[in-house]
Amino acid sequence: MSKSLGHAGAPAGQNAAGLEHGYPDLPASDRTPWIRERRAPRPSFDVWLPHSVFVERERSAAGELLPTLTVLLRSRECPWHCLMCDLWKSTVSHAIPPGAVSAQIDVALTRHDTSRFGRLRQVKLYNSGSFFDAGAVPPSDYPSIARRLAGFERVIVECHPKLVGARTLEFRDGLSPSSAPAALASTSNCANPIPRLEVAMGLETVHPLALERLNKGMTLDDFRRAADFLRAHQIALRAFVLVQPPFVPEAEALGWVERSLNFAFDCGATAVSLIPTRLGNGALDDLARATQFSPPKIVTLENALDCSLARKRGRVFADLWDLERFSSCPACFPARRDRLATINLGQSELPAISCVVCGHAHHSATAR
Repeated sequence: MSKSLGHAGAPAGQNAAGLEHGYPDLPASDRTPWIRERRAPRPSFDVWLPHSVFVERERSAAGELLPTLTVLLRSRECPWHCLMCDLWKSTVSHAIPPGAVSAQIDVALTRHDTSRFGRLRQVKLYNSGSFFDAGAVPPSDYPSIARRLAGFERVIVECHPKLVGARTLEFRDGLSPSSAPAALASTSNCANPIPRLEVAMGLETVHPLALERLNKGMTLDDFRRAADFLRAHQIALRAFVLVQPPFVPEAEALGWVERSLNFAFDCGATAVSLIPTRLGNGALDDLARATQFSPPKIVTLENALDCSLARKRGRVFADLWDLERFSSCPACFPARRDRLATINLGQSELPAISCVVCGHAHHSATAR
């Protein structure tokens, strides 16, 4: 029987908050059922349509603002079941049939709006899991996907470090100029017909206890090996880092963000996205009730971004998705949101924001 993380003085199998069957310490085989049991029912989806499509701008490593098409693909859930993940809500439980991902990209290419930013130069294909999971994106679709992306300068996909390998090279090779029909390249609304592949991987945290308990099935050595593989094959790397994940106290959150960023950049990442850890997936809600997790405040995300930029090791972006849930003050939230969005685009520090209503003064200080 696995040990739980209950607080001292609580009955066996129950913590101080009254949560029965606390999060399993070991073995990992007990964790996945615990996580899945706390989920709400998953809706059914049409796998021939993307989950979402939008156009945004992102600052490149060269300092350009690149119009970027982001396609949230409808895909199979990741084979791992991370403790903090809520992306399963937009996935399906079965393998994706051949042709479906290409069809989703067709929809995205015809429905996007470029009126604000002009020609698209970069595309993100995010599938709430791992692009190189054969059940999520059938390898037989790689050639047709590559043809559809022929005009983009950079193609960014996401993947678990353990699935980076031969399929990554197969897809990269399909993005070569020779794979793009001349007719498609000439009709593309993008400037450069030579795509360059970038793989985004979830590092999450280098906190040893927290990383092990996230149920990610990955060690820091696994991440480093995947990063070395990408670098050896001239594939760019970006990383996802969690701000205040479970089992990291609020007082230590900034310090562990700093350590995690340093590790990512040491591994060759050219960009890091800071993801504030969210409630809402069932498992984290139970851990919050058990005082084993608390979501970060918006000021924590602000401080994490400022501390990261001060080191000037690479681009750092704050994830602004559903940002309002991390703010408790409607008076200062719009200014804080706009400040983060401006920093994302400019990659330079801006004056801090103080609020006379909530009393929160954002302090741009070096994390320890």
